[in-house]
Amino acid sequence: MKRMIKFIASNRLMTMLALSFIICHLSFSPVRAQDSTQIYRFGYLSYQAALKAMPDYAIVEKQMADLEQQYQAETKRVEDEFNLKYEDFLEGQRDFPRTILQKRQTELQQLMEQNIAFKERSREELAQARKQAFAPLKIRLIELLGKIGRERGYDFIYDTDTKALPFINPEKGEDINELVKTSLNGK
Repeated sequence: MKRMIKFIASNRLMTMLALSFIICHLSFSPVRAQDSTQIYRFGYLSYQAALKAMPDYAIVEKQMADLEQQYQAETKRVEDEFNLKYEDFLEGQRDFPRTILQKRQTELQQLMEQNIAFKERSREELAQARKQAFAPLKIRLIELLGKIGRERGYDFIYDTDTKALPFINPEKGEDINELVKTSLNGK
């Protein structure tokens, strides 16, 4: 039994060593070395800055601000309504019979739960409205970036807002922020 365990263990070790050797060999093969010398052309820009430079961006932002203001006004209205009912409850709670007191407490609890649910739905609806309102702008920007990328022969365009690359060599890539802004404004 001990011999069998040693044999299995040594075979696992041999298998691991063989796999390591194959991986190392493939890593240093001539095909791999040729790929690493390929130079990619790329452009980079701030996606958010380009989005904000779009002529329709201010219109969509205004529409969203108006919608948010409507939701805020309704939120304030229901909060004021709740506060009035709560004040009435506090003023009369000593004089209310027990049944009326419980009924009013239940009403206040339900009203508070409805207000909380309304606020949550409002946040969700505003987020969805924002996503839908900006979708056409984002599609146009992506199409424009595709056109610029093809015209300039880029392999890719990098969004510097993501901060995924801590360094971009400006000698190897091209900053296309101004080109995109000019293209967006039709100049």
